[in-house]
Amino acid sequence: MGGATAGVAAAMARARRRVISHFLSRNAVSADKAVSFTPEHRMEEKLFERLRENGVVVAAANGTWYIDAPKLDAYQRSRRKRMRIMLAGLATALAAGVGIGLLS
Repeated sequence: MGGATAGVAAAMARARRRVISHFLSRNAVSADKAVSFTPEHRMEEKLFERLRENGVVVAAANGTWYIDAPKLDAYQRSRRKRMRIMLAGLATALAAGVGIGLLS
């Protein structure tokens, strides 16, 4: 991973932690416990959008939001699964490259 790519990945991870912890630290896990949220950075805004699109963050009354805990769990499991698949593919490509190098 290049320096810029690693930086973007780290910034996205920080944004994910900040957005999710904003709701969980306030126990906003149901409509009656919903809280307001204003993204502070562009990455937080993009992540908040993605979480809303996936049904993880749900709108409640008066511009407040809450986390759907089962959907958050499913979203996180899906992210981890995609990451494992990507890393397995990378490891396979690396092993193939090393194998080709050894045969040369």
